Amino acid sequence: MSVIDWLVLLLTMTVVVLYGVYKGRATKDIDGYFRSSRQLPWYMVMLSVIGTQASAVTFLSGPGQAYTDGMRFVQYYFGLPLATIILCITFVPIFHKLNIYTAYEFLEKRFDKKTRTFTSFLFLLSRALSTGISVYAPAIILSSVLDWNIYLTNVIMGGIVIIYSVSGGARAVAYTQQLQLIIIFAGLFLAAYLLIQMMPEGMGLTEALQVGDRFGKMNVITTGFTESGFNWNDRFNIISGIIGGFFLSLSYFGTDQSQVGRYLTASSIKQSRLGLIMNGIIKIPMQFFILLVGVLVFVYYSYNTSPLYFNDLAITKLKKTAYKEQIISLEQSHNAISEEKKKLIENGRLNHIDNIEALKELNQKEEGLRDHLKKLIKESGILVETNDTNYVFIRFVMDHMPHGLIGLLIAVIFLAAWGSIAAALNALSSATLIDFHKPYIKSDTTEDEEFKLSRMYTLFWGVFCIVFAQFATNLGSLIEAVNILGSWFYGVMLGIFLVAFYLKKLGGNAVFYAAILGEICVLSMYAFSNIGWLWLNVIGALAVIFFSVLLQPLVREKL
Repeated sequence: MSVIDWLVLLLTMTVVVLYGVYKGRATKDIDGYFRSSRQLPWYMVMLSVIGTQASAVTFLSGPGQAYTDGMRFVQYYFGLPLATIILCITFVPIFHKLNIYTAYEFLEKRFDKKTRTFTSFLFLLSRALSTGISVYAPAIILSSVLDWNIYLTNVIMGGIVIIYSVSGGARAVAYTQQLQLIIIFAGLFLAAYLLIQMMPEGMGLTEALQVGDRFGKMNVITTGFTESGFNWNDRFNIISGIIGGFFLSLSYFGTDQSQVGRYLTASSIKQSRLGLIMNGIIKIPMQFFILLVGVLVFVYYSYNTSPLYFNDLAITKLKKTAYKEQIISLEQSHNAISEEKKKLIENGRLNHIDNIEALKELNQKEEGLRDHLKKLIKESGILVETNDTNYVFIRFVMDHMPHGLIGLLIAVIFLAAWGSIAAALNALSSATLIDFHKPYIKSDTTEDEEFKLSRMYTLFWGVFCIVFAQFATNLGSLIEAVNILGSWFYGVMLGIFLVAFYLKKLGGNAVFYAAILGEICVLSMYAFSNIGWLWLNVIGALAVIFFSVLLQPLVREKL
């Protein structure tokens, strides 16, 4: 990066951190630390919800996901609007009226202490691991692209956000997320605009999207049906998106404390509902835009020289092994294909939309070279990811964006990571203090002790996530990895809450053992079948309900 890139990066990061510390300075008790004293308006709730969900993984891996697999990932969000309606009718008013800090307090009031503890434990496990990925994801990519030490990058990525998370709690999180999202989308819109300007002469946005469609990248709606019937292994289609996405969204926004904690900061039930509804309206177009950037990058590289491998570190390492000659040969073949692309354009043989078959042929040859390189990576045993999906967008930025904007877009990665990490640390701290420390260690804590403990637990979980990030590797598409991890637990958590809300005759013993059996079912399905991970959320929720009904006559508990 140039000097101006470093200045932009450091200035942006410094402003955000200082702003977070400044906004959180008035926080003096756990009500302010965990719920921002329940004073935030709906638009702050909305931005905080978006900022918590949209991590660096979203902005790094999203465009790469579209580059390799097209737009169909957007179907994953189709169940969100319906889930939002259920949340606003049932979850929000109950949580607000009970005046709780964590969603799991409700479960003790409805069932018993062990059910509350088990559910909170599932949250702590899933959220701590996924937050570790949120630290690792941008760190591994930045360390590769910028040649930084990965361990030091992990510490920087997680360490800086700990500063304002520990100091200001939920209020600092909410206000920094607001500023972060403004900077993030300003940077992305500017990058998308410049990307369109860089297309071949005579090609605008409409023509670029038509080319993307001819290559199968504008597959926004897919049914999942084949000649043999519905493909349950298909990861993203409209059926799994609406049904599986509904269950995942309902569990994520209704049972994950990192999101529940965001709308518990609202000044009223109405403000919480407005914030969630607006998130449900905005989220799909937002994700559509992020994926669209990936399609535009694909179209750009269809007419220009693309990297042989987007993670350049892999090529550098392979050249230091016995595979050096093979890599040089692949590079020569890749350069020859690039020259053929140039000739097609220079000779006027390529009408951007109508005569695209020659270009498809060249792109297929490039993919063949890339597949060959991936095999060499596996054979060599070098410690480099064999999936370069996560590097597509950042590689494009580093190679083709103007100086200054490169620094801003690197800052965007940091800011997106911080937004989700900060909210997660705040939620992990609240669940640890409220659901474990006070019930099991010391119940008669003073306000001052609680405030100090909340900061201490935030620091603890921050360090834990950084440590976990140091050992995370080879996770494939990170945007999928995070959601797969959540799907191991979210369905079961949702099933517990659905029984609590809607099946009043079922008691704590039945649902507790049902949840354990449900978790076994989910993990078994993931381990021993190829079913799409979105369906794990449906399986988990329905399994808990089924086993609860089945076990209730057997446990014969008093309600």
